[in-house]
Amino acid sequence: MTRPMRPIALYGTLLTGLLLGGCGKHESTPASAPAPASTAPMAITPTPTPPPATASTAASPPARTASVASAAPVAAPPAAPFTVARLTLGSTVNAEHQVTRASNSFTTNDKTIYASVATEGSTGGATLNAKWSYLEGQGQLVSSISQSIATDGPAITTFKVQNPDLWPEGKYKVEISLDGKPVAKQDFQIRKS
Repeated sequence: MTRPMRPIALYGTLLTGLLLGGCGKHESTPASAPAPASTAPMAITPTPTPPPATASTAASPPARTASVASAAPVAAPPAAPFTVARLTLGSTVNAEHQVTRASNSFTTNDKTIYASVATEGSTGGATLNAKWSYLEGQGQLVSSISQSIATDGPAITTFKVQNPDLWPEGKYKVEISLDGKPVAKQDFQIRKS
């Protein structure tokens, strides 16, 4: 039994078109296989609603749009902004530069006062500044210290102010700024021992 060559070529062309259309490739029909007069050219559109069924689209796989949607790249979460989380004062720090005993009251014979600044987030380069002021009378600047910091996560930066003599009694303040903008401050007192 022999079959005419035209229907076999037509089925082969239709099958090739459906397979290539399902994987997103578009190729033209070979010139040797004429398309039937009643068949419209195949068009695949990325719309979520399927087109009305015709002879050329009835066998299209319905999951094509779902596979295209799942191939979209997943966006990375945005980096957390770099912020000052906490300011702690004390007279001693540990090896990790953290104040070991927080206080806002010191004695005149405490030689060193530390400000431990905990930060969160990431930065390729930022500047932290600690401005120490004596608030009694007209007030005066005791010290202003800046440190550059680059980090990919939580960090501790420690500032210190020292006085080899006795501190004057009274009210003081330390102000922390991040790239020139005030972000934290803490008042403290120095009293006689």
